[in-house]
Amino acid sequence: MAFASFCVSGVVGAATEGTKLNITAIGASAGKSTLECWQLDAPFAVSDTPGTRGSAAANLGNVTNFGFGVIPANFDGGLHNAPANQWVMFTTGLAHITLPGDDSGGAYIQGGEFGLIFAADTANVSEKGHYTRYPGIVETVALQMPTLDGKIPPHQVVRSGPCQTDDMAGLRSFAAAG
Repeated sequence: MAFASFCVSGVVGAATEGTKLNITAIGASAGKSTLECWQLDAPFAVSDTPGTRGSAAANLGNVTNFGFGVIPANFDGGLHNAPANQWVMFTTGLAHITLPGDDSGGAYIQGGEFGLIFAADTANVSEKGHYTRYPGIVETVALQMPTLDGKIPPHQVVRSGPCQTDDMAGLRSFAAAG
């Protein structure tokens, strides 16, 4: 697949100016996995693609080997590294990501509009990886999209730890602008 785009309907051009996408990322530092809130460098643009023309779109870059996974409720994915630098979009369900030796509570990622994360704690940069559990009462559906050539999107770290509701709530303003 050549291009991944995240679209939010009902937007006019002025509402997108300067707005950037914040996502929770699983990164790595000093050989250990980290949870961080990233802000992507590229701002939203106004889509000119038929069917979404006039809405907000964030270019997430090129991806490859796009996968669709259905994970049972109350599933324990165990301790693992990201298999590749990849986007993961949880469309339904609930994921709980924690780090070895970190008692901060980790990140709960609810499927849906704020379900996009980036995983970059591959084995070559993180010795232990992270835990992923799916504590919901329904299955979790996840789209896994490894980036072409393992590219990590240009970004700034907003904070250590996962993004909070206030970091993501700006996306809802797009719908109000339409």
